[in-house]
Amino acid sequence: MMAVPASADALKDEIAPSGKLRVAIAISPAGGAFWSTKNDAGGYAGVPVDLGKEMAAQLGLPVEYVVYQNSGQIVDAASKGAWDVSFLPKDPEREAKMSFGPIYEVADATYIVRAGSSATNFQTLDQPGVKVAAVNNTTTMRGAIAHLKNAKVTGYQTYDEIFGLLKNGEIDAFALSRDQLNAMAKKIPGTRVLDETFKQTVTAVAVPLNHPLALAFVTKFMTDATSNGVLRKAYDNNGLKDAPIRSK
Repeated sequence: MMAVPASADALKDEIAPSGKLRVAIAISPAGGAFWSTKNDAGGYAGVPVDLGKEMAAQLGLPVEYVVYQNSGQIVDAASKGAWDVSFLPKDPEREAKMSFGPIYEVADATYIVRAGSSATNFQTLDQPGVKVAAVNNTTTMRGAIAHLKNAKVTGYQTYDEIFGLLKNGEIDAFALSRDQLNAMAKKIPGTRVLDETFKQTVTAVAVPLNHPLALAFVTKFMTDATSNGVLRKAYDNNGLKDAPIRSK
């Protein structure tokens, strides 16, 4: 017996029960392939913003952005029916809480050290009494905790808060992706991004668990977006013209 393809209505009912495609995004000034930013007009910009808009257009639905402060909050809301699709860093802990489609970014995680720090590499950073910040409940934070045996890793809710602490010299280091830290180093004179990498974080499209039609749709959407230029355009629109698309 042939499998009957799911109707467009069945897909819409599953992927967008509210009648809108609710796209979960995390806001910070960091930018990049995961973070989105708020613009002066009160709207949003970012790779996930552009991809969500294109996805909603393909479905013939309006798009609505559901805003969070970090990826951990998006994960916590996955089982609450608060959003329909998201684009966020993936790790084994999260795979138990949502379904992931194709990876569209691979980023190297490292540390930026405060101005005046004597740390020049991981070994000199990982010392008792050293304070390292990370965005709370994120893949990078879990990676930093596993990596550092002596330094203390503390989670904070927002990128902005950590930026302020680093600028004021109240923390010794911040764990994040290298691209974002390189941009941050330009804004805080005297800071330095360490050369080594402690983890590769991968970013992928995601839907809540037990949404097979939605998962099939977003998987095809991202596969197509990688080959038809939609993903490249989203990168280029958001300051990532020089960033290669590194999918897995």
